[in-house]
Order: sequence, then C-alpha cells, then structure tokens
Amino acid sequence: MFSNLRQIGIAFEMLLGDEERFPDRRDLKTALGYQPWGSWPPSDPRGGWAAIVLEKYMPGHRVWSCPALQSSTLAEVPQVQQLSDAANPDSAVRYWLWRFDRPDDPVPPDNFWDKTVEKCVGDLQALASPLIGIPSGPSDVELAVDVYFPRTIPTVAPELRGRAAHPRGRNRLFLDSHAEFLRDARLN
Repeated sequence: MFSNLRQIGIAFEMLLGDEERFPDRRDLKTALGYQPWGSWPPSDPRGGWAAIVLEKYMPGHRVWSCPALQSSTLAEVPQVQQLSDAANPDSAVRYWLWRFDRPDDPVPPDNFWDKTVEKCVGDLQALASPLIGIPSGPSDVELAVDVYFPRTIPTVAPELRGRAAHPRGRNRLFLDSHAEFLRDARLN
C-alpha cells in the first residue's frame, strides 16, 4: 500500500537526517536468519532488520505488511516474510529491500549498507547493470517493494511464478521517498 511505503520512506528520511548514512546492520540481517535462496532470488531481500532499526522513527508493526498481502496465501511463504521479533508473530515484515539483501564484506556496489544516498546512486551509476539500469538520481532508485515472483524467471517455484501482492504489478518506494505502482507484464 502506498501509505505504508510512504511511512517507511519518511522513517528512512528521518534516520538519514540524523545519521547521514544508511545503517550498516549486516549483523542484524544475519542474526534474524539470513537465508539466501537456492532459487530466485539468490539473496535475501527480507527486511526484518529495518523494522528494528527504524522503530524509534516508526513504532509498531502494522506498516511493515501490505494489507493486500495479509489476506493472500503468499503472506506465509518463507521468502516473503521475516519476523523482526521472534517472540511476536505480529512483527512480520513483508516488504523487500533489495539494496540490503546480502551481508557480504566488502559491501557490494548494489547494496546500501553504510552509504549516503549520493554514494548509493553513484555506485549504481558506475555499476551500469542492465538489470538495474543507470539511475539519473534518487527518484530512479528503488528502496523497498511489494513482494513479487516474475513468471519469466525459470528458478521461481511453479506455484509462485507470476504471483505478487497486487495483480499485474507492485508498489515501490524510491530513495527520494516517493512511492508508485508499477505495472509488470511478468506478473499475473
């Protein structure tokens, strides 16, 4: 839902206003159960760590799960959710944060751990990845997204292929904190 992603974007803005850099919480990502999947994606974009880090800016868990996804059978798929508090089943985070998907050291150019927004954009521009594209600025860089499983990726499990939180598309939050719905022909 746009409003959930916008609230997450505002919380990241407040954090960046205080810290100037995204947090480097690869330790927390690992502690919550880093599970790179053997199939697509070969990383773990689940964002349980973000709910913990942003808690002082955005208390509560409701914003971390798209309402459309909560009533879907996708909500319980392991690749979709991560608890930010193992003792609280209501703490499920069901948005993906692709730019915080690996705890590698050193930090890969397409990951944002301990980077300023300018460094994030610069690294993606220098990477010039055909999958990511070359962003012109923060408004072109995705920060968080609804879960989705493109039907064009052969390693996606058949029962997930083409499925997403929203029919035929996904909501995305960008580095400049705007959110938008993207139609995606790879989704049902």
